[in-house]
Amino acid sequence: MEPGEAEDAVLDPRRIGAPAYNLGSERRWALLGTPEGGETLFVVYTRRRGRIRVVTARPATNQEKRRYRKGGK
Repeated sequence: MEPGEAEDAVLDPRRIGAPAYNLGSERRWALLGTPEGGETLFVVYTRRRGRIRVVTARPATNQEKRRYRKGGK
């Protein structure tokens, strides 16, 4: 996986939210998204100074891929 793929997954218009967590006072969000021509990714990100910062990304599990294909249902 290339770093730009995680950023593209965040911009995926079909992305769906996923459960996330807080780290101290910093809120973390998660999503499932697919970069163009790529594999579905699970991405954790935060917002700092008005920008989105990817914290980590990994390939989605089979269960997460099914959830993404169903549009979060």
